[in-house]
Amino acid sequence: MIKKINYLFVTCLGIGSFRFAPGTITSLITTIFLYSLFHVVNLSSSIILLILFLVFIYSFYAISKYIEYNEDKDPKEIVVDEFIGQSIPIYLYEIAHGTTKGPQESILFYFYIFILFRYFDIKKPFPVSFFDKKFKNSFGVVIDDVVAGLYVVLTLIIFMIIKSKFF
Repeated sequence: MIKKINYLFVTCLGIGSFRFAPGTITSLITTIFLYSLFHVVNLSSSIILLILFLVFIYSFYAISKYIEYNEDKDPKEIVVDEFIGQSIPIYLYEIAHGTTKGPQESILFYFYIFILFRYFDIKKPFPVSFFDKKFKNSFGVVIDDVVAGLYVVLTLIIFMIIKSKFF
């Protein structure tokens, strides 16, 4: 039973088993899911943070159990790390400055966040590549996507500073 639950968890309800671009599909579904929580359901950012935190914490256990008897320590069907990495910049965007974001502005920023996250997750600039190559365990699987998500945050901050100074 727990093995099946872990499989569903690490593959985000089986999305990781898709043949074509499971990481990209998971990132897109995560973007839509979080947009829905923030702008359709209007769920409290504290509750969303709790959900994301629980997913983050449980992912280490679930991934380690999933790869325990697997030769590949970062199998492509594990996509919960994409969920986590994609969630970081979206959540931080939503709580930034404590201002209310309109649906139109949010859709545009969610699109930027999605594209930037996929770029950093696929290209793996340092230190994303370091964590990806050095740690062949659940920590490495999750943390490289966390760092990719933080690169998105840094990139958006730089763009916003440039925009405010020159435009």
